[in-house]
Amino acid sequence: MGQALNDNIRQLRTLRGINQVEFAAHLGVTKQCVSNWENDNVLPSVEMLVRIADFFRVSTDFLLGRVNTAALDVSGLTSQQVVHLNMIAEDLRATNRQYSDLLNRMRKGQNAPQDRS
Repeated sequence: MGQALNDNIRQLRTLRGINQVEFAAHLGVTKQCVSNWENDNVLPSVEMLVRIADFFRVSTDFLLGRVNTAALDVSGLTSQQVVHLNMIAEDLRATNRQYSDLLNRMRKGQNAPQDRS
């Protein structure tokens, strides 16, 4: 399963580049409220969970760690642009797999592949 709710809220907030005060202002709550969620002291209400998901444009399942894939809002894009985004995503996944394979080989003491150009 994915990360815990508190970790997901913190990670999404920091990736968005906003601090707890700014995030709290967007939601109409206090900084202390956001801090309590991120420190796993209290859980947001169901209504607030939906508002948080809407703010970050992710599903509540993603926030709760039930799924580890985030949906990408492609509304307003052409079909060709959506195809390009899918191609970019696949290229990134392939790069991540190659990087992961390389790290695993290095951990096992195997040499990195030689550049043959």
